[in-house]
Amino acid sequence: IGLGVAASLAGACLELFGAVTSFDHVAHYAESAAGIVILTLLGQVLEIRARERTSSAIRTLMGLAPNTARLRLPDGREEDVPLELVQPGDILRVRPGEKVPVDGLVTEGRSDVDESMLTGEPMPAAKEAGDKVIGATVNGSGTFLMRAERVANDTVLAQIVRLVGEAQRSRAPVQQLVDKVARYFVPAVILASILTFGAWLSVTHDLTLALTNAISVVVIACPCALGLATPMALMVGIGRAARGGILIRNAESLETLAKADTLVVDKTGTLTIGKPTVESVQPADEFTADDLLRLAASVERGSEHPLAAAVVRAAQAKRLPLSEVRDFKSTAGKGVSGVVDEKSVLAGTALFLAENSVTADGNGILVAIDGKFAGAIGVADVIRPTTADAIRRLHADGMRIVMATGDRRTAAEQIAKQLGIDEVHAEVLPQDKLAIVLRLQGEGRIVAMAGDGINDAPALAAANIGIALATGTDVAMESAGITLMRGDLHGIAEARSVSRLTLRTIRQNLLLAFGYNVVSIPAAALGLLNPMWAAAAMSLSSLSVVGNSLRLMALRKTSERP
Repeated sequence: IGLGVAASLAGACLELFGAVTSFDHVAHYAESAAGIVILTLLGQVLEIRARERTSSAIRTLMGLAPNTARLRLPDGREEDVPLELVQPGDILRVRPGEKVPVDGLVTEGRSDVDESMLTGEPMPAAKEAGDKVIGATVNGSGTFLMRAERVANDTVLAQIVRLVGEAQRSRAPVQQLVDKVARYFVPAVILASILTFGAWLSVTHDLTLALTNAISVVVIACPCALGLATPMALMVGIGRAARGGILIRNAESLETLAKADTLVVDKTGTLTIGKPTVESVQPADEFTADDLLRLAASVERGSEHPLAAAVVRAAQAKRLPLSEVRDFKSTAGKGVSGVVDEKSVLAGTALFLAENSVTADGNGILVAIDGKFAGAIGVADVIRPTTADAIRRLHADGMRIVMATGDRRTAAEQIAKQLGIDEVHAEVLPQDKLAIVLRLQGEGRIVAMAGDGINDAPALAAANIGIALATGTDVAMESAGITLMRGDLHGIAEARSVSRLTLRTIRQNLLLAFGYNVVSIPAAALGLLNPMWAAAAMSLSSLSVVGNSLRLMALRKTSERP
């Protein structure tokens, strides 16, 4: 554009100072220079207005947070304070219909909370003492007190905004092709312009016509469309996915997910609800059921595993007094240990107890106290209502489903049979899950790994694309390329749909950009367009790419079921 305007002005100056005597030619060059600038700026104004729509996802997310919080003071009074004054540990009241101000833990009361703006889940989630709540979600008809845990830039909402922004600015592997083309684009266009000038001048001996056509070649060439083709589609696609509760870390993750052909999944919390319940407590001869449950729950309080949480809930339901634990240690995939009331307590698998010189047999969580087998706690989990349909969708999409779980083989095989899972690996450790992923990759498969726990982190990091459930641990989410805010495998199918639509849009944009230049540059070289029309065509080419990208926003929402 700069070269075209400069050439037009140079032509006007040559005419004006006598290179050619016709004043009409001066006006022609001058109006071309002005027209190029006006039409280019008009195109950029329209383009900027359209591009602003692509950042609507971030603006929408930022607008979710409330401005104030209801703070309970030490003397029992309550007052509204600006959200930025809330500190971790503060006790806040959330009244009916209000937004939850920050991330935290319910300490008193109960209610149903609408989390759809972050998770895409339409049904409100029941919350009571001990449950986590996420900032910016909407409270229902109940009221509750909560303890602030994450505030300001540490909240889930703030992390989502930051993640979406970084992902929208990331570069997809397909962009490398565009970069290679762009590197040679401008020199090639300048060469084409020079050749056009020389050809027209040698054939017609008309300096004005030769210069006009050369200027048209420079002006009509549009590297802008090539530059916009990939980032515009990514901004729209990633932003739209975020509104559906699918957080994509970067453009490479988006592209890899579309190519994945194998999905490795954990069981607890991924295929199942992840909130198991204690079904039985079977103490050994020297122990009572209450003692077994109380000591096991005391040591399990330090674990993040859903099975541990089930034991703690069962002890609390029986109002058993839990004791503090010291020397706590968690061994991923095996169990936990610690000292409770001066007793050494182990809780975990038979292998874990055997490694600590305790012989044990049974199902569920096995417990040893002071080196003696104390009994077993039977824990059961239920399959998520949406899991079977989600696996059918993934199978229909050509994915092989592999289960890798630390749970007992009988329980794993029973669930796999119900769901139609292709391959089952049970009683595996974190390093075993990693080995499974590496083996599948060695077979030439593109592996996606979905999990929610610390024991899934190594496999999530090693997989071609890791998918974490936000209902799980921070470690899992840090290791993954995609995070599903809703603990539901449907999110994987929806994420694949978004990734494929986005990549298809990128290819369409590149076709538009390349096709435009392939057609328009020869047309300008042949004298079919004057510089002003060339400027208008150049602006329209950029707008066509922007408009095609914005079509992603009008397609069916990602949260809809097929």
